[in-house]
Amino acid sequence: MDPRIELLKAQTRRTFLGRTALGLGAAALASLEGRTWAQDAARTDALAPKAPAFAPKAKNVIYLYMAGSPSQLDLFDYKPELQKRDGELCPKEFFEGKRFAFIRGQPNLLGTPFRFAQHGQSGAWITEHLPRFAKVIDKVALIRSMHTDQFNHAPAQLFLLTGTPVFGGATLGSWVTYGLGSEASDLPGFVVLVTGGKKPSAGKSIWGSGFLPTVYQGVQCRTNGDPVLFLSDPPGTDRIGRRQMLDALAALNRRTLERDGDPETETRIQQYELAYRMQVSVPDVMDISKEPQEVLDLYGARPGHRSVSDGADDPRAVTQGNDAAFANSCLLARRLVERGTRFVQIFDWGWDHHGVAPGEDIPNNLPLKCQQIDRAMSGLLIDLERRGLLDETLVVWGGEFGRTPMRQNAGAKFIGRDHHADAYTMWLAGGGIEGGQVIGATDEFGYSITEDPISVRDLQATMLHLLGLDAWKLTYPYQGLNQRLIGPEGEGTILEKLIRA
Repeated sequence: MDPRIELLKAQTRRTFLGRTALGLGAAALASLEGRTWAQDAARTDALAPKAPAFAPKAKNVIYLYMAGSPSQLDLFDYKPELQKRDGELCPKEFFEGKRFAFIRGQPNLLGTPFRFAQHGQSGAWITEHLPRFAKVIDKVALIRSMHTDQFNHAPAQLFLLTGTPVFGGATLGSWVTYGLGSEASDLPGFVVLVTGGKKPSAGKSIWGSGFLPTVYQGVQCRTNGDPVLFLSDPPGTDRIGRRQMLDALAALNRRTLERDGDPETETRIQQYELAYRMQVSVPDVMDISKEPQEVLDLYGARPGHRSVSDGADDPRAVTQGNDAAFANSCLLARRLVERGTRFVQIFDWGWDHHGVAPGEDIPNNLPLKCQQIDRAMSGLLIDLERRGLLDETLVVWGGEFGRTPMRQNAGAKFIGRDHHADAYTMWLAGGGIEGGQVIGATDEFGYSITEDPISVRDLQATMLHLLGLDAWKLTYPYQGLNQRLIGPEGEGTILEKLIRA
């Protein structure tokens, strides 16, 4: 028996109507302010903006998730000693007693095939294949000392985004919209875009609401066809007919809610209303052809581009360097936060470079992936800043773990690295982040962290803190525990070094 449902059952109709702000007074006020009944009701729903626990540094999040996990050693963590010893047998202490996803026996060390140079006030090392990003590096805090305790894709993705390596947790975007709501009344509070030709290994669970009410789950949008599946009216139904149908359905659902008190019924009512408003707003915000050519060029976006990487598995996306799906998605992310969407997450697959197939070869495929993201993510930072949005928008980039300094498949045709949980790189910008710095360091091989280790829990707690949320007090009762993103134990430390004073 759920005591919350029993409490709802005990409430009178008058109490229910009063608490949901749908009384005659609210209707009259909405009329005076020029809002429709549906719009007013929407701002009293679960996604209505909520006050943060304390003054936030950021209002919105754009999370650029590189699914598969990019090699920090070939992008951001240059190791001259590893270059010198390229091809040598790996020191035994690197593999004896250690667990890897695929490496067996004694592997060979692997230096990067790419040139590096230092950039910006921090002197950050950046690969030659991210030339535009190198020019905006002073907007970024580069973290070279991330670590996790998961070394396979799905558990690591779940741990990073839901706080638990098993299915059933609420994802980061859901926690944020649960804690803060959304300023967009006609758009989802949490939007997901998928590029790269393959869905993430953990599937849609990494944008699911888990034990939180389903109103907080991520809504996947597409850049081809209908932006949101099943959003359009069925054939033969016009806008007026749709409104009448939803009004009748809402009346039935409210009777059910009053009788049973199931919170998911209220969620159902809200989702129907949001979908109705989205029929107008979503096609408009997704139409990037309205942007000036200069903005499109800044991102490398191409309106109407028939992408091969729009959430449906398609291996061609990994090997097509000219695919504009990621660029289009970055521009869409800016358009969404500009209109009040709280959390936008772009999942870009193609970073799992084991070296066992053409699409997983570091020397040939990694430059193509860099080509797909370099202009877009750099343009996003520039565009947000000049629109006055970067200070209030937290931008996060990274994968679920890193890659080993050892070659996975010595003697094979292709070159790649295995999963590495002990040290990897992420970067953050905007939203209260102090840019122009490099935090943390690894040893001469990039194998172990030697300075400022930062855990997944630390990152989670810090992101919530930047948004004005207390990671220890943001809880939800489930299965006898006060569930938290940072885990029931409340692990994690706020990374003061990252935060602008």
